[in-house]
Amino acid sequence: MKSRPINPPKRESDADFRALSRALAALDDPKQVAAFLRDLCTPAELEAMCDRWKVVPLLRAGEPYRGIHDRTGVSVTTIGRVARTLEQGAGGYDAAIEAQNAVAFTN
Repeated sequence: MKSRPINPPKRESDADFRALSRALAALDDPKQVAAFLRDLCTPAELEAMCDRWKVVPLLRAGEPYRGIHDRTGVSVTTIGRVARTLEQGAGGYDAAIEAQNAVAFTN
């Protein structure tokens, strides 16, 4: 059996997470954000994030999970996780939607 430390270090430190958040926030051009994400993430990670993001508006519109799955191909499990995060998460999805709507409104 693999030995594990009694008090393992945090996988992501708060400082590291804040630094990554600041890096993303500093990019105001969608092309720069896209380049950063492509450099930072694997193709599978990008696909997973895109799947999550594409179901957010459908969940907000009240579409049933099975309908979202049929329409997008995203697994019902992923859809359920996104729905749970929308209800119990940190509010990031809502903040992103509001910011996106504000930009669309001003253009």
